[in-house]
Amino acid sequence: MTLDVAPPSQMGSTGDTLPPGGVVHRRPWWMGQHMGTGLLLGIGGYALGHYLGNTIAGGYTHVGTAGENDVAIVLALLLGVVGWLAGVGALNYPLAKLAGREPVAQPDTQHWTRFFRFSVEHKTVGMQYLIAVLVFLFTGGLLAMSIRTELLSPTSHIIGPGTYISIVGEHGTVMMMMASSLVVGPLGNWLIPIMIGSRRMAFPRVEAFSFWLFSAGYFVILTALPLGGFPTGWTGYAPLQTQATVGMDSYLVGFSVIGLGMILAGFNLLVTIINYRAPGMTWSRIPVFAWSILATSALLALATPTLAVACMFGILDRTVGTAFYVNAHGGSSYLWENLFWFFGHPEVYIMALPGFGIVGEMLPVFTRKPLFAYRVAAAGMIGVALLSFFVWQHHLFQSGINPDMRPLFMLTTELISIPTGFIFLVGLGTLYKAKIRFEVPMLFALAMYFNFLIGGVTGVFVSDVPVDVTVHGSFFVLAHFHYTIMGGLVFAFFGGVYYWMPKLTGKMMNKTLGKVHFWMMFVFFNLTFFPMFLIGLLGQPRRVFEYAQGLQTLNDFSSVSAFCLGASFLVFVVNFVWSIFIAPQEAPLNPWGSLGLEWQTATPVPQHNFERIPVVLTDPYHYSEPGASPVADLAPTSFAEFAAVGAGGGGPIARGEP
Repeated sequence: MTLDVAPPSQMGSTGDTLPPGGVVHRRPWWMGQHMGTGLLLGIGGYALGHYLGNTIAGGYTHVGTAGENDVAIVLALLLGVVGWLAGVGALNYPLAKLAGREPVAQPDTQHWTRFFRFSVEHKTVGMQYLIAVLVFLFTGGLLAMSIRTELLSPTSHIIGPGTYISIVGEHGTVMMMMASSLVVGPLGNWLIPIMIGSRRMAFPRVEAFSFWLFSAGYFVILTALPLGGFPTGWTGYAPLQTQATVGMDSYLVGFSVIGLGMILAGFNLLVTIINYRAPGMTWSRIPVFAWSILATSALLALATPTLAVACMFGILDRTVGTAFYVNAHGGSSYLWENLFWFFGHPEVYIMALPGFGIVGEMLPVFTRKPLFAYRVAAAGMIGVALLSFFVWQHHLFQSGINPDMRPLFMLTTELISIPTGFIFLVGLGTLYKAKIRFEVPMLFALAMYFNFLIGGVTGVFVSDVPVDVTVHGSFFVLAHFHYTIMGGLVFAFFGGVYYWMPKLTGKMMNKTLGKVHFWMMFVFFNLTFFPMFLIGLLGQPRRVFEYAQGLQTLNDFSSVSAFCLGASFLVFVVNFVWSIFIAPQEAPLNPWGSLGLEWQTATPVPQHNFERIPVVLTDPYHYSEPGASPVADLAPTSFAEFAAVGAGGGGPIARGEP
C-alpha cells in the first residue's frame, strides 16, 4: 500500500515534511513566532486598521464615542486579528503555498515554548485550549464577582448603570464563548484521536488555526469595555445593537471570530471521528464521550454559521448603512432574534452534551459496571442534537411573535426533554445497585446529575408559555440557565480534568485539595443560585442594579455565597500548581483501572499516539464481565489484518505504516 505522508520520524511539528536530510536550523525561541510576536503584530494591525478606517470614513460617525467611528474600529479589530494570526505563525503555510514555495516545518520539540506557538500536534493544541478556557473562566468569574458586589445593596452603588450593564454583557459573552469550547477544545482535541485509535486529527492545521482564532476572539471581546461596552447583554438584541456605541463592534467582531473557530473545530472533529477510527472501531464500539463530541461537533458545524452571518449583518448595519435590523428602513429587529437563537439554542446543547459524555465515561469506571443501555445514550445524544434546531422560538414567547406559533414551540421544547431524559436515565441505570468508588472525579460526576436535574425540571416550567410569561427576564431564568450550564457542564469539566489529568500530564492531582475544591464548589454553587429562583419569583428582573428593598437579604446571601464559590476555583488553581509543579506525584499507567483505549497507551503518550495503529476488539465498558476481551490489540502485524478487521466499520487505513 502506498502512503502519501512521511513516516513519523520525518515529520515536523506542523505536519509538513522536512527538507532533504531532515535538518532544520533552529533559531532561539525568543526570535521565532509565538504569542509575544502575535501580540506585537496584533497591536500593529489594530493601529493600522484604525488609521485606515479614519482615512476612509473620517467624517462618518454612527453613534460612537467622541473621535471614534465604526469603520475604524471594525477595521482595527479585523486587522488586529490578522496580525495576531501572522505573529503566531498561523498564516505561514497558506502564504508559502500562495507564494509557490513548499513550507518547511520546524522540528518536533517537547520544549515548554511549544504551548505558545502554532503547533499541529493535537495534544499540544488540547493543552493550549485547556489553559485558554481556564483564563476565560477566570475572567468571566472576576466579572461575576463585580456584578454580585454591586448587588449587595439596592441603593448604594459602586459602579454606574452604564458600566454595570456593560459588565453584565461582558460576563455573559466571555462565559458563553468559554463554555462553547470548554470540553470540545481541550478534552476533545486531546483525547478523541487516542480514543478512536488515530495518530492525529484529520486536519491538523485547521485544528491549530481554530485555537488561535479562539484566543483572538478573547482579546477582541476584552476591547469592548474600554470602547464603552455594549448595552445588550450577551444576546446582542437589536434595536439596541444598532443604537449602541462602538463597544458593540467588539461584540460583533469577537463573536464572528469565535464563531469561525467553532465551525472549523466542529468540522475537523466530525471528519476525524467519522473517517479516522481504528480498524474494528464500529459505531457500536465508539466511546460515549466520542458520541457526545460527534453530536456537539455537528451542532458547531451546522448552527454556528448562522451566528456568523447574523454578526456580519450587524457589522454592515453599523459600518456601511445597511438596514437588516433597522425597522425604520425596512429591516427587522426580529431577524436578529431568529438568527441568533437559531444558533443560540443548539448552543445550549453544545455546552450540555459534552458534559454527559464525560460522566458517561466515568460512571462505569467508578462503579465497575458496564454502561447501562449504551445504545440509548448514543441515540439520545443524536436526538438532542436533531431536536435542538426546532426549539429556538421559545426565546421569543415574550417578544411579540405570532401567538399561534407558541403551542408548536412549547411542544418541541418539551419533546427535547425526552432524549435528554434517556441520557439521564442511562446514568441512573449505571448507578443502580452499584458499589461506588467516591474518587474526586466521581464526586463531580454525581454533582453534575444533581445540578442538571434541578436545571432540567425548571426548564420544563419555563418552556410552558403561561409560566414563561410570568418569569421571563427574571432571576428565575438566570438560575435555571446556570444550573443547566454551570451546574452541568462546568462540574463535568472539572470531573474530566481530575479524571484525565494523569494521562494529560503524567501527574496525579492532590486528592485532599480535590475534595476541598469539590465540596466548596458544590455547596456554594447551590447556595449562590438556588436563592435566585426565589428572587426571580419575587419579581426581580435581570440586568438591573437597583431592586426592591425587601430582596436585599436574599441578594446578599447569594453574593456572599458567590464569593465563596469563586474561592473554590482558587483551590483548584492551587491544586493544579501544587500537583504539577511544586510537589508532583507520578501517576500510575492506569490509576482508575479504566478499559478505555486512551489508558492503554504509554504515559506520557508518544507523539504519534501509537507505535502501531490498534485493532479494536470490543467496546470499553465490559466491567465485571468474566472473560471479557481486551479493548484492543495494540500490536497488529500486517495491513491484511487491518483490512480484515476494518471491514466491520473502522475508518481509513492509510494513516502511516504499522
